[in-house]
Amino acid sequence: MSDDHPPSGQSTKKSWASRLLHSFMAEPSCREDLVDLIQDAEDRDVIDTGTKEMIEGVLDVSELKVRDIMVPRSQMVTIDKSQSPQEFLPIVIQTQHSRYPVVSENKDHIEGILLAKDLIPYGFGMSTEPFVMKDVMRTAVIVPESKRVDALLKEFQSKRYHMAIVVDEYGGVSGLVTIEDVLEEIVGEIEDETDDEDTRADIRRISSSRYSVKALTPIDDFNDYFKTNFPDEEHDTVGGIVAQAFGHLPEIGEFVEIGKFKFKVTAADRRRIQQLQVSEIGSELNATE
Repeated sequence: MSDDHPPSGQSTKKSWASRLLHSFMAEPSCREDLVDLIQDAEDRDVIDTGTKEMIEGVLDVSELKVRDIMVPRSQMVTIDKSQSPQEFLPIVIQTQHSRYPVVSENKDHIEGILLAKDLIPYGFGMSTEPFVMKDVMRTAVIVPESKRVDALLKEFQSKRYHMAIVVDEYGGVSGLVTIEDVLEEIVGEIEDETDDEDTRADIRRISSSRYSVKALTPIDDFNDYFKTNFPDEEHDTVGGIVAQAFGHLPEIGEFVEIGKFKFKVTAADRRRIQQLQVSEIGSELNATE
């Protein structure tokens, strides 16, 4: 056998790799051509589904603005600068975040960022100094809603910070964004060892008549939890049923009524619904919303 002819599988991989490299080095005719090339690579088993989705995530990030991925103002967990450690520690323990915006008056007045790890010396008697918030908190980084996400990621890397406060065109605080939010757009949801089973649960009760439901929750699990009978012939997940009901990929804040439930989108990207808020139509809570 001649050594000049590599195995067919290796040849296929090299051929696809050469095409992909050429598409990046040359001027692509359009983004759709590049997406088709990536899909072709998956169809030929050159890359797996996870790799394809990661590449697509990178492409999507290049088109996103900070406003598309930020944690909205209403969901920000903050600490008031006037609070004592005894007052804000229950918040830190309950939420288990690594960073907290420190505010005065309201969320439009960000004084700085408190890192949970900076509290350790005060909790274990390692510091002889009294706790003073202004001496412990870090400077808050401010970015506009319109900033490109890929540019923000480079800034996160070069300046070595992990959280930024997002402001609108009038200077009001509209949310916050972390490096984890950016990375999850590329690699999917990141769960760490501090996430307990309740945090990771597909369905979580957040009030007497309102629930947080992951879009990937199996329909059977939803039916078991809510005593419903949604069919699973066409779709396997709750997100599939909701997407079909919308008839389009909905944006955050849109809602649709299916049966006796109201499904509100609370998290989504350009490819899929990620999280839903579910409440029963006619409940006392819905009447006040």
